[in-house]
Amino acid sequence: MAPALTSSHGRKKRAAGFTLIELMVVVAIIALASAVVSLALRDPSGTQLEKEGARLAALFESARAEARASGLAVHWLPRSLASDTLNAGSAEAGFTFVGLPTSAELPQRWLSEGVTAQVIGATNVVLGPEPLIGAQRITLRLGDSRLTLATDGLGPFAVLASDPPSVSR
Repeated sequence: MAPALTSSHGRKKRAAGFTLIELMVVVAIIALASAVVSLALRDPSGTQLEKEGARLAALFESARAEARASGLAVHWLPRSLASDTLNAGSAEAGFTFVGLPTSAELPQRWLSEGVTAQVIGATNVVLGPEPLIGAQRITLRLGDSRLTLATDGLGPFAVLASDPPSVSR
């Protein structure tokens, strides 16, 4: 119990200050608020790029299955290359699936503005009709974030966690 102080008029006054419980409640509220803020500040471009990578991997597998089922040669081109070869003058960002039947309507736009793609070591991604398509890699960029999709040619396209170290021979 706090000691009582006597004022000049003879009344007792309590000592001024905060109790331990009050201080603990304030510290808990600050800790909770800082946790919420730190979760909200996650890199939005990295998250968007992860969504784009997962979506593109699913689109690749869908186009690959359609190519194998129909026996058609199907290729994927980033829109910058596709605009040079197919739709001259198109400045819209995105990608194009070449060779799919008209009944297979796959998306041709990125979900996020500013996403760019580059096929590593080739001008396009070959998706079929053969079951083995060869190893292929695609790098997606959004701002400073970068993500790589790859396949060994037999398995499905997957998002790589990081670029593997180069092997020297």
